[in-house]
Amino acid sequence: MEAPTRRRRSRLLTWRGQVSAVFFTVVAAAIIASLAGSLIAARQIIEEQGEDNALAIARAAASDPRYAGWVIAGPPDPDGPVQVAAEQLRKRTEALYVVVTDDRGRRYSHPNSELIGQVVSTDPSVPLSGQDTDGLEQGTLGWSARGKVPLRDQAGRVVGSISVGIPVSAVSELQRGLGLVMLGVGAVAVAASLLVTVWQTRRLHLITHGLELEEMADLLREHAAVLGGALEGVVAVDATGLVRLANEVVQQHLGAEVRVGRPVVESGLPTALVALLGPAGRDWPEAGRLLVMNGRILLVRRITVERQGHDLGVVLVIADRTDLDDLGRELEATRGLTDALRAQAHEYTNRLHVLAGLLHLGHVDEAADYLAQLTGAESWSRGVEDPYLNGILEAKGATASELGVELRIAEATWVEGSLISPLDTITVVGNLLDNAIRAAAGGRRRPAWVDVSLLGDGDDLVVHVIDSGDGVPPGREVEVFAGGWTTKGRDREAHGLGLALARTTARHHGGEVELLAGRGDDHGATFGARLRGALRQVAVRG
Repeated sequence: MEAPTRRRRSRLLTWRGQVSAVFFTVVAAAIIASLAGSLIAARQIIEEQGEDNALAIARAAASDPRYAGWVIAGPPDPDGPVQVAAEQLRKRTEALYVVVTDDRGRRYSHPNSELIGQVVSTDPSVPLSGQDTDGLEQGTLGWSARGKVPLRDQAGRVVGSISVGIPVSAVSELQRGLGLVMLGVGAVAVAASLLVTVWQTRRLHLITHGLELEEMADLLREHAAVLGGALEGVVAVDATGLVRLANEVVQQHLGAEVRVGRPVVESGLPTALVALLGPAGRDWPEAGRLLVMNGRILLVRRITVERQGHDLGVVLVIADRTDLDDLGRELEATRGLTDALRAQAHEYTNRLHVLAGLLHLGHVDEAADYLAQLTGAESWSRGVEDPYLNGILEAKGATASELGVELRIAEATWVEGSLISPLDTITVVGNLLDNAIRAAAGGRRRPAWVDVSLLGDGDDLVVHVIDSGDGVPPGREVEVFAGGWTTKGRDREAHGLGLALARTTARHHGGEVELLAGRGDDHGATFGARLRGALRQVAVRG
């Protein structure tokens, strides 16, 4: 187990190291390139400034008419006025040299007086032709930034030239000073880039939650495989409240398009799921709870996603339990019918035994009275021909009796014919009776009771159920039909689904389930239902 862990950490460190190295290298290379370019540009600027300064000094000297007059007046002289004036100018301007020549290029001044009278070492043809020139050249005193201008007499005739040189050492000193400043700036920039690299690498590590590239690729493949083959709907919401994922299954379950990338409240999710994704959903049981949406019974589970203590959001897993619930209700209806038939068979057997005993003993009159009593005795099947309805009434009667509630069949009950869709009809009637029985058992009135009337109206079945419970609280008349509403605790996932399921089933057949009265002076809630086309009429024989 240790070897894989070390390999995984090694890969992770290598990946982070590679990202850091690439990021830092790119930033450092950019800084170094910028510094190099800046130094080259600065060197050129400084050299140009030196040349401009040399040219300005030469022009200033050439504008002094004395120099032209002294050159015209006589030959070069180491102690002449040109040498004295040029040396004074050189010292004042801190130039390397100030050289004055005649029209043949002979020096009239030079820092080295021994060179006076000799021809200059560089080509004087440009200034002697009447043009200014500057540049970086090497002469008898070494490299210098120099400027050369023609020397003219009062008539404008070129009689010589003046050359001024700025020492390269001065230019280099400026370059070194600027270079040190730029190197300092570069060092700070590289150090800052290193800090940014470390911060960015750490941030990338946090964003990926410590996953390596291969692990993220595996997650993508698993993600596509799981969602593509999932039979359950999945909705994923990040920590900021944006919907990041909604597969096709969940949109089929909800019957609506879920907009990915939008806030939860704008995503098209039903209100119940929007509330579930908020703080109110933190108390949602881990096993999930059943909700009725889009005419389907959905098991909704809420999963909070965390990694290394960071909240990554919430995932809803939505499974369709409609078919399973249909099977359960069909089984319940069948069991109720079976129990009713078994109870009736047992009761009829007992009655036959009593009747046989009376006749065997010769008590004919008593047997006749007994038969008369049986004829007038109350029966669950009174006025109801369909065996499924009889079965559900028998079963709910037994359930009510166990809870201390009396289930009473109204005198007006009359249903001819049989049910066309027994399962859906039993769903509506059974849920209405279950709701009423629970309300009566939990109410304050005693004795507790439930009255039910069933009436065939053509091929429609009309159902009314009244209980002795405490009724529906004012203002919650609409809420009782929302999936998940109940007056009981939420310790059982199926609580609160009955009325929603009954209404959904009735509407599926064009019918309706309504709350006729929230409460009354001597009773609790009154619910009514009309199931259209629920009965198959029995043909009347002529």
